[in-house]
Amino acid sequence: MSNHDIFGLAAETPLILVKQITRYIKPTVMAKLEYMNPAWSHYYRVARAIVEDAEERDLIHPGMTLVDWSFGSSGIALAMACVSRGYKLLLAAPDKISQEKQDLLRAIGAELVITPSDALPGEPRSCMNVAESLVKSIPNAFFIGMHENPLCLKVHSEVTGSEIYSQTEGKVTHVFVPMASGATVFGIGRFLKAKNPAIRIIGVEPQGSLYAALFKDGKPGISALSELEEIGSQQPSAFWEPSVIDDVVQVSDYDAFNCARELLRSEALFTGGASGATMAAALQAGSGYGENDTVVAVMSDFGGYYLSKMYRDEWMRKRGYYRKAKSTIEQITAEDILHLKARRDLIFACPEQTLSEVFEMMKQSDVSQMPIVSYNAPIGSISENKILSILIENDDAMTSKVVGFMEQPFPVCPLDATISELSAKLQQNASGVLVTLSDGRLQLLTKSDLIDALTHK
Repeated sequence: MSNHDIFGLAAETPLILVKQITRYIKPTVMAKLEYMNPAWSHYYRVARAIVEDAEERDLIHPGMTLVDWSFGSSGIALAMACVSRGYKLLLAAPDKISQEKQDLLRAIGAELVITPSDALPGEPRSCMNVAESLVKSIPNAFFIGMHENPLCLKVHSEVTGSEIYSQTEGKVTHVFVPMASGATVFGIGRFLKAKNPAIRIIGVEPQGSLYAALFKDGKPGISALSELEEIGSQQPSAFWEPSVIDDVVQVSDYDAFNCARELLRSEALFTGGASGATMAAALQAGSGYGENDTVVAVMSDFGGYYLSKMYRDEWMRKRGYYRKAKSTIEQITAEDILHLKARRDLIFACPEQTLSEVFEMMKQSDVSQMPIVSYNAPIGSISENKILSILIENDDAMTSKVVGFMEQPFPVCPLDATISELSAKLQQNASGVLVTLSDGRLQLLTKSDLIDALTHK
């Protein structure tokens, strides 16, 4: 018989092949659509399990007030579980959560206490501390503590991890997972590593979160605010298990928001910023993977919660995140070409180096031209042809500083410059074009890079 309880549904969430935005990388990339659960996030599975467990242990009963803190999506899942079972819900949430989330929570029947986003864990004003204080002052109340409940880990290990493995027929090689409480990535990692230790598990967080430094150095990183919701943390995970993950990477708000918008335009996947960050990390790393690799990116948050924020051009422009949309697939951008090109740090000369030193760098790096950079600003360039002409006129010049012989600097273009714009720059007697990445670093593109992009299948 069919199960008609909204919190009793056991259907798998879809695993979708990502086709358009992956056309310049070799591996198969798939999106695990956790936001297509009935509560529009991966918290659906967890909320159901936690409430049922508390009922079975006689910790709660209908009529009680359940209390927790939330960044929105977990609270929505919990509110849906509460309303269908006869509980009241009181949530503490930071003021950065979208208006859509706040409106939906109130519409479901949850009561909200909004706290300042800049309050760090442990401070009395933080949503965590406020929630713990509220439960002590309200009669007949119970603190859920969803983000620290070990059932979170169990659910994502036994259900989410298991689904990824079965849906890929065991062929998955890399899994990218957004990190908040850490339950999702460590649960998935625990299951998949048990199946195949060679599967690489990569956690994804925003810049300013602490996990990357904790994983690499054993110490939490310096906290900084991010506009992203449902991803990142300012306190260590209760589920910290570094043996089941292989890396933690950070993604900028700019890249996360724009990747999510591109997912909607190109793939019809309506995700939030956390999912955008996860896919951006997968695409970046995927440029170095092979044709036999299968990459899964967990899409955990629903785009409908961010219509007033990341899907609103005015909001994006005001914060410096806006990037114009690509009108057609054929409109290849500098970003597309860089995804296709094997990445390495920009090789450049400093103005105080000698011609001899610069020429030796060019030989070792197998390049015929090189930008000259001072304080991350391109001030000139030098090529083998120029060095040859210098030596013909003055064979003692190799000990002279390159700054005295440099040619015009390479033009600089943004990531969203089209291939037509790049080509126009290269036709103006420039042998290369520098592209500014979102983190301020530079990358060099040449005519051969553009030809490779145009002929790539």
